[in-house]
Amino acid sequence: MCIALIGGMDRLEKHYREEAERAGMSLQVFSRSETNIAAKLKKADFMVIFTNKVSHRVKVEAMQVAKAQGIPVFMHHACGVCTFRNCLLCFAAKSQ
Repeated sequence: MCIALIGGMDRLEKHYREEAERAGMSLQVFSRSETNIAAKLKKADFMVIFTNKVSHRVKVEAMQVAKAQGIPVFMHHACGVCTFRNCLLCFAAKSQ
């Protein structure tokens, strides 16, 4: 199971990865704009977008990929580890 995290804080990346690992999932973190991000996002099983830490362009691009590929998206304004953990729990509950 692969999660794409768009946004977030660089200093919390280690903690995001620990939470994903604890949930038995792999994590791709995109904390800033990257070239060809759409191709990388297509591999994700679901996306988490922290809207307060990402540009509008990247958010729009991620949403276009999610819509085209049928990937579930969780969008939150807060970017803390607890918020990320709650997203993982929500996805786990929905996928059962």
